[in-house]
Amino acid sequence: MRELPQPTFPLSTLGARAVAWVCPRRPSAQSGVAPAEVGGQRFEVSWARDAQDVRQAQQLRFLVFAQEMGAKLTVPKGTPAGLDVDRLEPFCEHLLVRAAGRNGEPAPVTGTYRVLTPAAAQRAGGWYSETEFDLARLAPLSPNMVELGRSCVHPGWRSGGAVLALWGALAEFMLRNRMDTILGCASVSMRDGGHFAASLSGQLRQTHPASAQWEVTPRMRLPVEELRRDLIGEAPALIKGYLRCGAKLLGRPAWDPDFNTADLPLLLRVHDLPARYQRHFMGA
Repeated sequence: MRELPQPTFPLSTLGARAVAWVCPRRPSAQSGVAPAEVGGQRFEVSWARDAQDVRQAQQLRFLVFAQEMGAKLTVPKGTPAGLDVDRLEPFCEHLLVRAAGRNGEPAPVTGTYRVLTPAAAQRAGGWYSETEFDLARLAPLSPNMVELGRSCVHPGWRSGGAVLALWGALAEFMLRNRMDTILGCASVSMRDGGHFAASLSGQLRQTHPASAQWEVTPRMRLPVEELRRDLIGEAPALIKGYLRCGAKLLGRPAWDPDFNTADLPLLLRVHDLPARYQRHFMGA
């Protein structure tokens, strides 16, 4: 999940960089195309079934992260041009949303989440978030924790409908696999030098702190002491959505120089979902 404070920039992931399940089967084996209607627009949500599906997600991520955000992507040798790829790609599941095409025509991918399960994280040698944070304190949660990452929505589809459609499919995934915790990093632009990110982090440490037992430590810490912390402004739309769902801040932000963002570690537990969201997403 990458997120910028300006509404004209891309929505991105909690877990920009994660989810947990108890059975190692691939979700695509059980999940086909699920239609969803949000705000009068019909969307199709599905798990990537083949390399072509994954490539469409990688193309969208390249458009948003590299071309729009200006991120310096480091990709494996031999990666075709125009794709966002890293070493975790073979271990992840990819959730895709498409605006329903007309007359049965195939529609391009307009939004995506990358999902890393506990079993897959073990095979991969760890979570993506571990490249930015020491997650040792989250070990008790990890058997039922999933990581959401590399989330983004096409510039033409940022009214919110695509994200809601993705969240509905993720809720179904969590229920089906008995997951209870979501981990991720919410990214905030540092185009102002990091002052807004430092201010927002300070606000969330006051209003949405996680329990001290779950606090994580950034490996490359954003030097908040050297930045302004008195700026008042709205949190990016995706972060506000996570907070409304009960997400908590796990500690101080990390600095990602490649993306030029401050990454806020967030944790969302199913039992913290407000009743209205449990009804909407979980059918409770």
